[in-house]
Amino acid sequence: MSGYAWLIPLLPLLAAALIAITYIYADNRGEKGEKFTSAIAVGAALISTLLTLLLDLQALINGVPGQVELFQWLSVGKFQLDISLTLDSLGLVMTTLVAILSLLTLKFSVNYMHREAGFQRFFIILSLFMGAMLLIVMGGSLAMVFIGWELAGVSSYLLIGYALERPTATGNATRAFVTNRIGDAGFILGIFLTYLWLGDVDWPTIAAGSGQLETLNAGLLGAGFLLAALVKSGQVPFSAWITRALEGPTPSSAIFYGSLMVHAGVYLVIRLEPVFLQAPAMMVLLILFGLVTMLYGWLSGLVQTDVKSSLMLSTTAQVGMMFLECGLGLFELATWHLVLHAIWRAYQFLHAPALMHLVSRSARPAPAWLTRSRRLYTAALQRFWLDQIADWLLVRPTRSLARDTRDFDEQVVSRIVGLPSQVSAISSLAEWQQRKKQGYISAEGEIGRGRGVFGHLMEWIASLLHWFEEHLVLQSSGDGVTGIIRNLGWYVLQIEKLLAQPRYLMLLIMATFVVIL
Repeated sequence: MSGYAWLIPLLPLLAAALIAITYIYADNRGEKGEKFTSAIAVGAALISTLLTLLLDLQALINGVPGQVELFQWLSVGKFQLDISLTLDSLGLVMTTLVAILSLLTLKFSVNYMHREAGFQRFFIILSLFMGAMLLIVMGGSLAMVFIGWELAGVSSYLLIGYALERPTATGNATRAFVTNRIGDAGFILGIFLTYLWLGDVDWPTIAAGSGQLETLNAGLLGAGFLLAALVKSGQVPFSAWITRALEGPTPSSAIFYGSLMVHAGVYLVIRLEPVFLQAPAMMVLLILFGLVTMLYGWLSGLVQTDVKSSLMLSTTAQVGMMFLECGLGLFELATWHLVLHAIWRAYQFLHAPALMHLVSRSARPAPAWLTRSRRLYTAALQRFWLDQIADWLLVRPTRSLARDTRDFDEQVVSRIVGLPSQVSAISSLAEWQQRKKQGYISAEGEIGRGRGVFGHLMEWIASLLHWFEEHLVLQSSGDGVTGIIRNLGWYVLQIEKLLAQPRYLMLLIMATFVVIL
């Protein structure tokens, strides 16, 4: 079965591609396309889950397959990168967890998302996310994990901004996207240092070579991956984005931030256990970040009045406890904690909509000991101002950079190349005639004025092209291309009529014989 393990992450990705293609080129839209869409998404997830269970059965009988090399992906000089899977005990447990929870969430979403305007779009992204998470837990190297890491991040961004018409949803999606780029930078740094010091980025090489790393090198290597793990799992000080990520539909909140993606950072730390054990400073940081996040999630969760925020902050506290366990060297305990918490939290998130209909009383008030301390209560209510700090440090500078880049492009680049300040294309003859009638295009055919040397050169070329388009393409009278083609067709027709007459046909046959002889 290990030879077919590559189908487990591939099938959900193929399902996402098939749904997207049929949505674009076929009639897979609206309510009539829901049955086909759900069948493809759930069917692919079901086959992946069955293959995973067969792989687990084989592992129980014959032992775990370990590292499975599929084929070589890239080879440049001494650098070689293989497509491989790691099917050890940790990999199989996490693969089974991801496959089963993803299948249940997809099945739950069929009825939950019924008649939603973005039904097909939702299942495309959810199938993409399932394939991404399977790549993370099955990838045989850091490069494979990073591919799944990025696909999961893109899926998260798209589902947070699922309600495109709501500025709050799109704004929170941007916050999540910007924050996660910091973690991606740490991941890339870790990959680079791993190859530099260990010579390869696959898991067996990392496990075998970590013992030879110096303490400083192991610390730097662990720091990059620790940054990636903290951001992806929403740990302090990067917790602000994950509480704002609940704008998506409930099934996406359950599988992304309740059960699976929020634990991706913990999985990365557990997988890199040999590296962190060589870096005492990183173990201390794991304890500190985990402890602070536990307190943050616990205190902030006590004052929440909606069920999804309460569950999310409770999840943040539990994941912080997992980081604490890793920092104490209890990696196996953290693995069990991760699996059990993912199952329980997925159930809670998926059950939350029904619970809200069943419960009629108001939310439980904050504890008396917390309300008596006005400063602590206010800090918990404001989530210790992490949202405002993240906006000030990350989101606002990014937006300012985007505005500055746009202004630079309009005021500097456009002036250097000589482009007019506003350029719009003409897409049809009707639009061209309408613009000419309204006076946007002058009788002389002037479409814009350039500045500078490049501007005048481009203006001259544009004038030539505009003249050709106006006089030979767009004109519908006999002076344009249409009239020329019509005249040529008339001459060809006359020649054909002459050749059809017997005397000209005999003359053509005689000329042919003369040429042959």
